[in-house]
Amino acid sequence: MMNCAATSPMAMLSSLLGVAALGAEAVARIVKTVSVYDDFCHANDPYEEHDFGALEVDGQVIFFKIDYFDKALTYHSPDPSNLSVTERVITIMLAEEY
Repeated sequence: MMNCAATSPMAMLSSLLGVAALGAEAVARIVKTVSVYDDFCHANDPYEEHDFGALEVDGQVIFFKIDYFDKALTYHSPDPSNLSVTERVITIMLAEEY
């Protein structure tokens, strides 16, 4: 994992092999697209958590999921809204990797 300031100043980025295999330029486009994603609506985000998205980049369907862990990255965060006890981890994958 690596720090990903484009996503959030307090986020870690994890991508699966399929995304990485697309090459550095494609990964950069995907990360940029995910960082500005705002297509949340009741149909795809009924709990208004904004923690999952699906989009198309360069003809590939991409999924992303944001999870909230404790600072040790061992358990779920006790309070996801509190950045002093939370590490955000975003996983970006090809839809076919799900």
